[in-house]
Amino acid sequence: MARHPHGRGSRSRAGDDVGRTRRLASGNGSPGHLLSRPLRHQRRRRLRRRGAPRAAAPHRHSATHGHDGSRSRKRSVRARQRGRGGGRMTSVRMAISEFRRLTAGRLPALAVLAIALIPTLYASLYLWANHDPYGKLGSVQAALVVDDVPAQSAQAGEVHAGRDIAHDLEEDGSFDWREVSDAEAARGVEDGTYLFALTIPRDFSSALASTSDFEPRQAQLVLTTNEANNYLSATIADQVLTRVSSSIAANVSEKAASAFLLGFSTLHDQLSQAGEGAQRLADGLGDARAGAGQLQAGAEQLSAGQQQLLAGQQELGDGLGQAAAGAHQLRDGSAQLAAGARQVADGNAEIARIADAVAGASRATNGNLGRIRSDIEQSLIDAGVPADERAAILQRLDSLAAPLDDLDTRIQTTAGELDRLAEGSRQVADGADRLAAGSTRLADGLDAATAGNARLVGGQQEALSGSQQLASGAGELAEGLETADAGAQRLADGLRDGITSIPDLDDQRREDTASTIASPITTKDVAQASADTYGAGLAPFFLSIGAWVGAYVMFLLVRPLSNRAIAARQSPLSTALGGWLTPAAIAVVQTVVMLLVVRFAVEIDWVRAGYVAALLALVGVTFVAIVHTLNAWLGPVGQLLGLVLLVLQLASAGGTFPWQTLPPVLQAVHHVLPMTYAVDGLRHLMYGASLEGLPRVVAVLSAYLVGCLALTCAAAYRRRLWRVSQIKPEIAL
Repeated sequence: MARHPHGRGSRSRAGDDVGRTRRLASGNGSPGHLLSRPLRHQRRRRLRRRGAPRAAAPHRHSATHGHDGSRSRKRSVRARQRGRGGGRMTSVRMAISEFRRLTAGRLPALAVLAIALIPTLYASLYLWANHDPYGKLGSVQAALVVDDVPAQSAQAGEVHAGRDIAHDLEEDGSFDWREVSDAEAARGVEDGTYLFALTIPRDFSSALASTSDFEPRQAQLVLTTNEANNYLSATIADQVLTRVSSSIAANVSEKAASAFLLGFSTLHDQLSQAGEGAQRLADGLGDARAGAGQLQAGAEQLSAGQQQLLAGQQELGDGLGQAAAGAHQLRDGSAQLAAGARQVADGNAEIARIADAVAGASRATNGNLGRIRSDIEQSLIDAGVPADERAAILQRLDSLAAPLDDLDTRIQTTAGELDRLAEGSRQVADGADRLAAGSTRLADGLDAATAGNARLVGGQQEALSGSQQLASGAGELAEGLETADAGAQRLADGLRDGITSIPDLDDQRREDTASTIASPITTKDVAQASADTYGAGLAPFFLSIGAWVGAYVMFLLVRPLSNRAIAARQSPLSTALGGWLTPAAIAVVQTVVMLLVVRFAVEIDWVRAGYVAALLALVGVTFVAIVHTLNAWLGPVGQLLGLVLLVLQLASAGGTFPWQTLPPVLQAVHHVLPMTYAVDGLRHLMYGASLEGLPRVVAVLSAYLVGCLALTCAAAYRRRLWRVSQIKPEIAL
């Protein structure tokens, strides 16, 4: 700091110093116009430090200033007196004076109004533009190309998945879907008519149906994007594709699960039938086991009977042997008998012939007796036999008639009997012939029977062995059937138990279960706090940015510290508060206007309106204090540093993505800078979250506010001593 030598010096030089002091105190000069303090001020300060009584300092004014210099001097004295009278009142008056200066004309007033509206414009316009972008995607055109051809599935019948997807997308309304051809879709995405294009290929349905034929192929959707139209188009389209794929997968899974569950129902029915069959099998095996016991007993009886039969057959064989021998004898005897019978028959026939001749002769004789008697009588008459003799002869002759008749009768009878005998002899001869032939056949049959009986005995022996094996096998069968019966009963019991563990689903339960299998997880949103829209989610961040921007642009017009107060040696606290109050009041106005516009024009609602307004007002005055401190200490460099801090806080505040995703350096900065706490506090208040962390937010912002005001006081105190950097700054705005 340059100093003037003590001494009265020339009047013109002292007048120049006093004039410069007057101009600085009146606010009409600048720090660059003053190179040194008047020596009398230094002397007065030394006297005050030593405890000497304060004396009124004589003021000289040069001839060049005249009456204006005198008025400036009086105002400077009054300012010093006000400074000694009370800092609070002075700070308010300085703030009012600064506000009057800012609104002294129409253009300055418009500038103040513009500054007050800049945060509102920044926050409200951006939030308005991004209030609900996802809800407005229905107006975005997207191309839909459906080349899919329906396919046949063994389980689901006809599958037309492509057409179903197209229908669902058009009904969903998430985009303005336009069904076009491949060429038109490619051209539209290229020139920006469509944000993206979704193509469903020809084999889409057949690929989905391929799983039922156990020849699986993955179905494919083709997504065409062009990030030259919009960077987020690919991201949005990927989300659409993911959602469509998930929907298709859930649908396919639901159908597969439904078929699977239908198989359960079929399996349940079949197992029920199998259980019934197993029970019937068990019952049948029980019966078979009982029958096997009976079979074993019968087989044993059969074996015993076959043994008896074998013994009888052996006796039969012996008898047949004897019968065959007798039959051979019978055959020989019957042959001889037939020959003798034939001879007897021939003899009897001859006898019968003779008897017939005798009978004929007898009949002829009996028939001629009357004629013979007549002839005899005539002969006797002719012979002249006396009548008495003749009568005696005739009487004798008549007496012979009865015996002759009797003889004839006997002859006739004998002839008949002989005829019958001859006939019987023939029959006997024929019978003997037949007997001879039959005995021959009998002998042959008995021979064959003997041979057959021998074979039968052999077979019966084998049958006996088989029946014995049957009896043994029947015993083993009974034991096996007993084991099988126990196993069948266990099978029946197991099937009954298995049936109870296999669900028998009706159509509704099968549909519900298939839907659950296809989408096994459902989410339940338990929102401790939630933003209704995308714009509401960004509102705390952009309201904080708006408050900082408002504080930043405010000091393009507002002076951080009053040069008049510094020249009048006001207390640093009064000077700092006087420079802070006006922009702080404007910041509160900015807060109110910004909240009203965002709430009622942009229609972003919040839960705790009063708390939001109070916290945002605290944020505004705190940001004003920070930018105020930067400008008070560094001037134009501080203004630039305020912009740098804005950029740094945009990156580190965690306004969009979670702060944990930031690089480590920005994570460290995140916990230090004030916008972090402003965004965090506004989120909790606007979304209705817990207020547990709010005291920490208020404490940090209040600490920034008090600390920056303290630093501004230090800057005000420091500026009492002028330095070359203040007189001729390296950067000036």
